[in-house]
Amino acid sequence: MPEIEFTKGHGTGNDFVLIPDPDGELELTPDIVAAICDRHFGIGADGVLRVVRSAAIAEGAQAAEAGAEWFMDYRNADGSVAEMCGNGIRVFAHYLTARGFAQFPEDAPLRIGTRAGVKDLVESEDGFAADLGTWRRSGLEPTVRAHRLPVARPGLGIDVGNPHVVVALATLDELAAIDLSAAPDLDPVPAEGANVEFVVPEEPLVLDGVGRIRMRVHERGSGETLSCGTGVVASALAIRYYAGESAPDEWQVDVPGGRLGVHIEAREDGEHAWLSGPAALVFDGTFTF
Repeated sequence: MPEIEFTKGHGTGNDFVLIPDPDGELELTPDIVAAICDRHFGIGADGVLRVVRSAAIAEGAQAAEAGAEWFMDYRNADGSVAEMCGNGIRVFAHYLTARGFAQFPEDAPLRIGTRAGVKDLVESEDGFAADLGTWRRSGLEPTVRAHRLPVARPGLGIDVGNPHVVVALATLDELAAIDLSAAPDLDPVPAEGANVEFVVPEEPLVLDGVGRIRMRVHERGSGETLSCGTGVVASALAIRYYAGESAPDEWQVDVPGGRLGVHIEAREDGEHAWLSGPAALVFDGTFTF
């Protein structure tokens, strides 16, 4: 069997195996992806990012037409396909530019195709910033139960290209006590499932014009992760919604793996959510399957 090259990368501890496949020649089955991500018998990761040209993958046709040469084919740790990953796309952009596959255009963003549409990325002071596009309330308001959360809590559905349910908690002790080794129970259960975020506002919530929250997350298809980029955005949007019209458009979100920034930008087509933060490439290797 041929050896397959890979790079291990992460964004605030949310880690990925990046596999270059420019011409779309590899067949990554769910079983293969799950084996790669296994932390005991594989490389270990929260997901796989296949680096493929948009024109070489069926889902990338519209992205190619929109000027996105590269498509982020993202798979969760269990092998399931996912629409979008906020940490992953920053790591993906870092990989493309560090390995010479692409470069940031002058005075224009780098465009990357995803199953949630084309996303624009720019370099930022703390790494990279990604425009995740317009967001919306999904209309879901399920009751959420989790192990070691004594009382079920209401959740707010937020869609940022993939589905989230955000649960606001009162104290850091509550946040620390929750056991997220098993998926929280949602009632009703969303048709496509959802990432579930548990959030505690800082005191004070707003400091120097910046909203501040802490978050933990259970990701659909991956379990608890140290960080979830789209979940960070969904959490900031949910607390901003609860806080009312006076809430800021700049947010600082602390997760177990570090700190990320969220910026809400008003445009003609609606509010766009930007996610900013670091991205690291850790090591390279090869594997066979």
